[in-house]
Amino acid sequence: MLGIDFDETFNPVLKSTTLRLVIALATILPRPLRQLNVKNAFLHGKLKEIVYMTQPPGFENPKHPNYVCQLSSSIYGLKQAPRAWFGTFTLHLLKLGFKCSPIDSSLFVLHTSQGNAPLLLYVGDIVLTASSEILLQKIIDHLMSAFALKDLGTLNYFLGIEVVKFNGGIFLSQAKCATDLLTRIAMLEASIISKPLAVKENTTSRDKELIDAKEYRKIVGALQYLTITRVDICHAINKVCQFMQSSTLTHLRQVKRILRYIKGTLHYGLWFYSNSPLSLTGFCDADWVGCTTTRRSTTGFCIFLGANCISWSSKKQLTVARSTAKAKYHALASTTTEIVWITYLLRDIGISLSSPPQLFLDNISALCICLSIQFFMPEPNTLS
Repeated sequence: MLGIDFDETFNPVLKSTTLRLVIALATILPRPLRQLNVKNAFLHGKLKEIVYMTQPPGFENPKHPNYVCQLSSSIYGLKQAPRAWFGTFTLHLLKLGFKCSPIDSSLFVLHTSQGNAPLLLYVGDIVLTASSEILLQKIIDHLMSAFALKDLGTLNYFLGIEVVKFNGGIFLSQAKCATDLLTRIAMLEASIISKPLAVKENTTSRDKELIDAKEYRKIVGALQYLTITRVDICHAINKVCQFMQSSTLTHLRQVKRILRYIKGTLHYGLWFYSNSPLSLTGFCDADWVGCTTTRRSTTGFCIFLGANCISWSSKKQLTVARSTAKAKYHALASTTTEIVWITYLLRDIGISLSSPPQLFLDNISALCICLSIQFFMPEPNTLS
């Protein structure tokens, strides 16, 4: 019961941008990448609350069959088990000298005289890299002495993402996840198309016949996961995500169009190149009144570490922009926020950029708003 048997249950999970950033850094510097897995992770968590359970079937005390057990550690099925495990593992890392990033709670960094070592945690899966093999192995030995760990060797498959090393860097692919999705919904033999969205895609449906929203959300949710390594489908999936509660046949056809595009581009993924400078470059843009229903605009941006794309987004703006310049200005602000967040991540890891971050936008009026206070005067409403 909430407030008696448990309080907080939230367990932080790794952000995809943080994962891409660490892999990109390991490619550029270069550094070794290792993967670890904690066996039965939730069983390692220490409970703060007093929790009782009935005796497991087959293990009852014959003299006291009505007695109950008091748990000394968490078990699978407890509401607070994920958080208890995260707290226990975090406490151990802090004792080893790691620091938890205030920007991403799943990033831990160890700074020593031998260099630094970022560690990424996703429940029981760990990605670890370090300045040297000696420091890397030392950390692994410490963790193995405290937890039941399995060393999976060099990072090659993590959370459905295939990590392939090639001569000039690393390639990230989710071809297996995409193939499994196509197989599950019987579209593996579907015809392919060259674009995920039509040039003038009309997402405003007048169909009144709603489809099974639960199945629609399952498919779109799986498509969202593919955007971890697929920049090219980000905007198309953002469009279909806007109809999770009131999806119609028109929206389902748009989803199937994306799936047909993915079927023909299973070999697409994300390339990280080793011969890249440690510099941040951002590109942003926005349409104006792209959504004819809400009259809101859509922001899109990509951020590169050297030649490697590490962050991207396509998202409808929260407010109605009254001019193209205001829509572009909102995009500029959103991208700047993301760049600042990434620079904080780099600072926590101990990486210095070779030059100040650069941000590009194709609208002079929006840039003038940033540079001059006079442009903050109220503008006439052009959405009459």
